[in-house]
Amino acid sequence: MSLTLLKDIRRIYAGLNADAIREAAHQDLNVGLIAASEEDYRRMEQFLAPEWGEDRGRAEALRTIHRVDGTPHSRFDFVLCAPGVTAGGKCYAFDPADTTGTTKAIVADHEDVELAIARNYPLFRRTVADRILHRISRENALFSLVTALPNVIPSFIDLPWAIGEFATDTAFLTMNQIRMALLLAATYGQTVGYTEQKLQIAAIAAGAFGWRALARELVGKIPLGGGLIPKAAVAFAGTYVVGMSLEKLNRTGSGLSRHERKDAYARAFARGKEVVEELAPAVTRRAER
Repeated sequence: MSLTLLKDIRRIYAGLNADAIREAAHQDLNVGLIAASEEDYRRMEQFLAPEWGEDRGRAEALRTIHRVDGTPHSRFDFVLCAPGVTAGGKCYAFDPADTTGTTKAIVADHEDVELAIARNYPLFRRTVADRILHRISRENALFSLVTALPNVIPSFIDLPWAIGEFATDTAFLTMNQIRMALLLAATYGQTVGYTEQKLQIAAIAAGAFGWRALARELVGKIPLGGGLIPKAAVAFAGTYVVGMSLEKLNRTGSGLSRHERKDAYARAFARGKEVVEELAPAVTRRAER
């Protein structure tokens, strides 16, 4: 490992705040339920705190849930309404036949408490994890685009750290993947910290140079936009596959197999090219100005 990269890693470790991620996951939540029958109340409670959940976690989740009886909605982080119930204010319709649709609608509007939602309510975890995977992968693709165009002002993008603080692309992409590892651990109710996630962090760091070599190879073979699009697509795909393996590890106890990683990378690279092609025009216009 180069001395430059080691210096970058030390610097960014200081900027990564595992304590803040832990605190975000342990925020207090208040969720309101509106229903016309005891059966509907129980159904929504089962959705948020399923009986198959671990006893302590289920008890914590139930403490965050409140049946609404004339209480203003503003005291709640979100409110669920049973089928057929109409209520004033922002109320999310609970559809027992499409619980994924319900989780996606709620999480899309509540990024500020997404970790707390996932930690408390198991059925939200895949949705929150998917959003984290896509968000971090997009950040890494955007970083790769911007660093290929030196005239772009770093503050143009909303990234976790200033571009000028890094000597290498590899350091930023690797550290953002480590941030993703901490976020995914929090999503699945794991204890968050560098010691607790040390094996995941070591695997991410070990794979950093492999993704860098692959990016260089593709840039040389696929001259799209002078190599700009393939390089950024690799950043997206590499990050996304790392995230998929971490998500599966937290959920099941084992990561992706070699075959699963290969298939996942092909899909993620195709998606990465689409994302980069959406981002590239705005970035290049900024560089031209």
